[in-house]
Formats: sequence, C-alpha cells, structure tokens
Amino acid sequence: MSTAFSTADILLPSDTDMTKWAVVACDQFTSQKEYWEKARDIVGDAPSALDLILPEAYLGAEDEADRIAKIHDDMDRYLSEGLFKEYKDCFIYVRRTDSTGKIREGIVGKIDLEKYDYRRGSISQVRATEATVAERIPPRLAVRRGASLELPHIMILIDDPARTVIEPLADEDLETVYDFDLMLSGGHIEGRLVQGDSARRIEAALDELGSRENFEARSCVTGVPVLLYAMGDGNHSLATAKAYYEELKAAHPEEDLTEHPARYALVEVVNLHSEALEFEAIHRLVKGVDPSDFLIEMTSAIGLTDNNCPQYFEMVFGGETYRAGITKPTTNLTVGSVQEFIDSYIKRKGGTVDYIHGEDVVRSLSHEPDTVGIILPYMGKDELFPTVIKDGALPRKTFSMGHAEDKRYYVEARKIAR
Repeated sequence: MSTAFSTADILLPSDTDMTKWAVVACDQFTSQKEYWEKARDIVGDAPSALDLILPEAYLGAEDEADRIAKIHDDMDRYLSEGLFKEYKDCFIYVRRTDSTGKIREGIVGKIDLEKYDYRRGSISQVRATEATVAERIPPRLAVRRGASLELPHIMILIDDPARTVIEPLADEDLETVYDFDLMLSGGHIEGRLVQGDSARRIEAALDELGSRENFEARSCVTGVPVLLYAMGDGNHSLATAKAYYEELKAAHPEEDLTEHPARYALVEVVNLHSEALEFEAIHRLVKGVDPSDFLIEMTSAIGLTDNNCPQYFEMVFGGETYRAGITKPTTNLTVGSVQEFIDSYIKRKGGTVDYIHGEDVVRSLSHEPDTVGIILPYMGKDELFPTVIKDGALPRKTFSMGHAEDKRYYVEARKIAR
C-alpha cells in the first residue's frame, strides 16, 4: 500500500533570525488584532513568514486585496533573493516544546491531495474530522491563487498506539536544521533533517500502520475503508489546497498534472497518542445579537435548563455566567446542538459568530455590548478516530489541539508553482 504522506522538497530560510521568521497559524487570535500588531513590531523589517500569510483577523478588511497582492510579491521576492535553502526528498522531524513544557513530536512532509476528500461521508485515506464550511474556502483560495509558495499550519493525526512511526526518530543521529525560541509565548521548536534510510523506515512504518489487518485491529471494525490520516488542525487550509488543485485540473483538462507541485500540500503528521497532544473545546462568541432574545429562543429551541444533563455548556453575557443543560439535543454532541441553533438564529435575525480558544478570552470579550459567549465542554481525543470512522465528520470547530500559543508556527515552506 502506498500512503498519502511522503517526503518533500522543503525550503527553510538561511542566515535568518528564526524567532522573527516563525509566526503562529493565521487562524489564531482572530478577534485580537493587537496580537498580530505585536508580531509585526517584533518582526520589523526582518524576513518573516508574517509577510507570506494573511492573518484571519484581517479578513474582510478594505485592504484585503492589497494584502494578498503583497503576499504574492513577497513570496517571489524571497525566492529571487535566495532567502531559502532547499532540502530535497526529505522529512523534517519536529520537536515542539509547548507552553506546559511538554514536547510534541511530528514529521513534516507532503500529503497527496488525490487521496483526500473533505466531503461528509468520505472514505478517502485522508479525511476531515469536522464539517468543512464552503464559504471559508474562497478567502484562502485568493491567497493560494498566484502564490509561488505554501507554508503549512496543517496538522494531521495518525492512530499509532505502539509509536512505530515518529517516536523512533528521537534516538536517531539526525542533522539539526533549526533550533530556536518562538515569539509571543510560543515555546521552543527544533527541527531535524530526515533523509535516506530514515525516511524509508518512516514510509514502511506508515504502510504497515495503514494495512487493513492493523487498521481493523486498532479500530475494532471490519469491512470499512482504512482511515490512516485524520485532520487535526488546518482542515480549511487543506481543503483550500484541494480546491486549488481541482481548479487547476479543470482549467487544464488535456495536461498531465500528476507531478505538478500543487497536487500536494505540506503538512505535519503527529501521533494522536502523544502525551503532549491535548484536545480542548473551541468556544463561541456570538456578536450583534440581543442576549435576552438569544437566550429565550435558545431555551425554546433546545430546551435549556439549570438541571444537570448529558449535554451542557456555559453562557456568558452581562458580566454573568450561566450553566445550561440541554433537554432537547439535536445532535449527539453538545457542540452540534449549540452550533445548529446559532446558525439558525443568525440566519433569521442576523449577527456573527467567532470561534475562540480559551475560556478567559471568551469571558473578557463577552463584556462587549450585544455579545454572548458560549463555553463548551471538551471532547476526549480517544473518541476522534472511532467517531469519524463510524459517523463521519464532527460538527465544525468541535475541538482544538492545545492553546492558541501552542498551535503550529510557520517554519517550513514549499514551492507550489512550476
């Protein structure tokens, strides 16, 4: 079996202040522009991945088109100036020390978009774990169109309880290609080059992990397609890469794009069983609504009560916190019942919803007028693969892997244009 993940030609900046180079994933701190302003102050005029991404805090801004055009120009400029050193046919073994001091191990390589399908009910080898929101793809697609480079914040999970794929790399003699502190409480990160026999061992271990016998023993199900790679973070970014590749194929029906670099996307693969990997809830901040009316309608729709229920959450507005049980759930998970109501309410009465990492941030932002914060319970990570295998994708923004500062920082890059 040939798995969807393989070595890539990876770019890393040379002779660069790496602390200024690496910045956190663009979909973090979406309601906190001050975070991104601090990042810009730290970077100054130094080369930085910040020049090559569009933080989602600025989506919809009047200068969005100008920002995207500058991103494309800066990508071309960095390439023409020889900023990068290219490492051919390799993986990068990543050791990330997070805010708790734990080390999260991963491998950066490329994923084959022909083996990925984010649609609900997918049986592809690479699958979305949460519902993909189609309207979130076009803004990202505008960045990827015309881009000469990609930088990943995508993390894909493998179910490897015996730790056969990634963890053995810790004992191998590998060249260190970067080792530095990350800005703004991001912790520390180290990258080691994986080539030759070490890379082939990883590919063989993934083949074995993805064998039907191994998959059925782990999942305790038979007769269903093998799920080897499940999305952890960055599902919409991978969906954007897929959409761009399909767009290319449609525009060039007579051309063989088998080896086109856009067929692949750079990602980091992480073992679900890493002790450093923790699932956290993604909370909701509903803005532009009347909190009293929102509460009345929500109570009617999903039967809110102050009694204990299997599905529950906390609602924050007007400086007060209310615990609510759901007596009329509409899905099997609290987040699904809550999200379905939010979507329905906004469609009928207006308002917007933002997805927030961290209870303290929700509580702080909920003091704003016409705003309701919703704090959701977390889902255990051991539920992920069985749920996706049996039920398909979870409701969107069901879980997050760690605090915002512990999300993937942009370090590696790859050429995606011929």
